[in-house]
Amino acid sequence: MSSLFNFLASSDNPNSLGYKFRIKRLQEFEKMFFSRFSGLEKIEILDVGGTSYFWKNSTLLSHPGLRITLLNLYPVETSHPAIHAVQGDATDMREFETGSFDLVFSNSVIEHLYTLELQQKMASEILRVGKSYFIQTPDVYFPIEAHYALPFAQYYPKAFLHFVLTQTKLSRMKKWSSAEASQYIAEIRLLNAQEMKALFPGASLLKEKVLGLTKSITAHNLV
Repeated sequence: MSSLFNFLASSDNPNSLGYKFRIKRLQEFEKMFFSRFSGLEKIEILDVGGTSYFWKNSTLLSHPGLRITLLNLYPVETSHPAIHAVQGDATDMREFETGSFDLVFSNSVIEHLYTLELQQKMASEILRVGKSYFIQTPDVYFPIEAHYALPFAQYYPKAFLHFVLTQTKLSRMKKWSSAEASQYIAEIRLLNAQEMKALFPGASLLKEKVLGLTKSITAHNLV
């Protein structure tokens, strides 16, 4: 039972399926990164909504001139000398000048912004402060909703989804608290490929496939 729980856990759990996809995605990103930036002595990366844990096994940290800035609404901890954290709002990054970063990176964050208007603001700020970008999000059409690990949960009526999350253990083999369930249901707005193209004009789309279906979409300009 514990092995099944770990398998279905969030991508922060190294035994989960989501973690395995995250590692594979990071490896794909690193190939593009070193192809694009290998000649630079200093590289500034902004990770919007990121954690130090995400980068702990990344080969990017072997680059002596690399500096990663984590931007979050709340304080996050970091102990690696190349990574530091700041508080800020992804939809209003006025503390950063235009073109401040060689790359803006974000993994599964833009879908947590409640509305399309806020997603547009985040995308606009990313395009302003970053010379390049790599922005990933789950695909709205993938049958298993990424946050709940439930089939087609993105189409459930909100009241029914809240009931399933709080009154059953169908989502990741646990009962969610009412507050956590309400927060997720309110904030998550999944995107499709056309919307990502509109948010990031001129982007290439990297589509992560499972059984021929698109699990996640990454908009980037690294090629």
